[in-house]
Amino acid sequence: MRVLVVEDDDALADRIAEDLRLSGMVVDIARDGNQADFMGCTEAYDAAVLDLGLPGLDGVSVLRSWREHGRDMPVLILSARGRWSDKLAGFDAGADDYLTKPFLHEEVALRLRVLMRRARGHAHPLITVGPLSYDSNADRFMLEGRPLVLTAQEQLILAYLIQRHGCVVSRSEIAEHVYARDLDPDSNTLDVMIGRIRRRLGHPLIHTERGRGYRLADDSGGDG
Repeated sequence: MRVLVVEDDDALADRIAEDLRLSGMVVDIARDGNQADFMGCTEAYDAAVLDLGLPGLDGVSVLRSWREHGRDMPVLILSARGRWSDKLAGFDAGADDYLTKPFLHEEVALRLRVLMRRARGHAHPLITVGPLSYDSNADRFMLEGRPLVLTAQEQLILAYLIQRHGCVVSRSEIAEHVYARDLDPDSNTLDVMIGRIRRRLGHPLIHTERGRGYRLADDSGGDG
């Protein structure tokens, strides 16, 4: 999943980004409000972590701008401002969650996973499609009850597909959500990765929809 971290404290931004990457997310960083506004309005993100005290545009203004431009990704505010009035302003602008500094870094990844899961209509962290199951909190796959070993990139692609299971997902959409901004994989690269995942699964769960993309589903009727 692709996340935008907006934080003007360089050390904190880098620490949050590294923690999220280690938990299996692709992360971009914006270090001021104007950059955050532009990136959030023009790039595809599954979620955002937003500080309120930013140079340029403040965090509340950034969030309002995102929402006015129709950007509906879940937003977790991280802020040293713990007053009720600050929290109210954040939620009124369109925030989905609010975490006050200082915080446990592990909690950021956990809250983001919950927000992204709910945004996709999954109330429970465990998603099951036929013999394949995915624990979104632990970022772990099981195949027929046994751990499924994947490379980091395969994990990102399969996690995106299973959270959209039953839906056709285009190649460009996969690339937008599982590759960093400075990478531009061609369709052949994605086809190769999908082929590797299919071999690891050993089950016909990933279907090619000609001219449209891929669909993950258990067409035998075993989706959970």
